[in-house]
Amino acid sequence: MATQTTAAPRTTTFTQVAIALQTLTLFAQAVSAGLLLSTSYGETVHGVGARVMYGATMLYVLAAILAWRPGGGSPRPILYSSGFLVLASVQVVLGIAHRPALHVPLGVLMFGLSVLDLGRVLFSTVGGGGRRQQRTA
Repeated sequence: MATQTTAAPRTTTFTQVAIALQTLTLFAQAVSAGLLLSTSYGETVHGVGARVMYGATMLYVLAAILAWRPGGGSPRPILYSSGFLVLASVQVVLGIAHRPALHVPLGVLMFGLSVLDLGRVLFSTVGGGGRRQQRTA
């Protein structure tokens, strides 16, 4: 059996930046939630942060689509990013409705999932030295 070494498909740095930005804005929302509870300007900071987080989530969807279509990558990140966009939409609705019993746990879940997805995006291309073994018959 012959083994052929080919270059692994390159994950675009735009996708990595987009998911990192999403994760960072979700963490910032947790910080601004603390400000919301303890300061008079916390509501404004949290509201602005919500808009930035939603924009970062939409940017991640765009990056996933751009990495898939012209780059020939897997369409799976589109599913992940679209899921985040749905969760962010639910999060916004719950925040506007002042439902902290659901809003806070969903925010924690979103941050955890975003960290996991960031790890997937960052370490899927680093592991293996950037080269992949293919077996040919």
